[in-house]
Amino acid sequence: MSTTVDRDGLAQARGRIAREHMRPKADRPASSARGVHHVALISADVERTVRFYQEILEFPLTEIFENRDLPGSTHFFFDLGNGNAIAFFDLPGVDTGAYAEVLGGLHHLAISVEPQRWARLKANLDTAGVEYAHVDEVSLYFRDPDGARLELIADPLGEMYGAPVV
Repeated sequence: MSTTVDRDGLAQARGRIAREHMRPKADRPASSARGVHHVALISADVERTVRFYQEILEFPLTEIFENRDLPGSTHFFFDLGNGNAIAFFDLPGVDTGAYAEVLGGLHHLAISVEPQRWARLKANLDTAGVEYAHVDEVSLYFRDPDGARLELIADPLGEMYGAPVV
């Protein structure tokens, strides 16, 4: 089934939303949030996830304990720098089905890394045989062992492709 997208209409809607809701940086109030405490994803295999995130992506495992919401389940965390974490749950005995990008779900998680680390992590992905899409020499997209889409981006936090986004 093919649908036609009214790109001009969508661009006009984006422009209207920006005009009505986005304020110049000097006029914006401070956010009520301190930052992202953690993003939680589902893991089908704890050890496989630990090996991928710690060995290939070089994010140190920082904590692992039983998930309080499901006895027997594991909740574990990796350091993403600057006080940010990515966390996982395994859900033994629960059929979670295959990973799917759905409305309201995760499209991708973009993780900022230093440019020198970006090149090394890209080499790690190559060595591990992880497929990725390479974009603009600063960004690449790939999937973790459970299918979640990740992006490694060499732009600084708060910027995208050289332009401020925060």
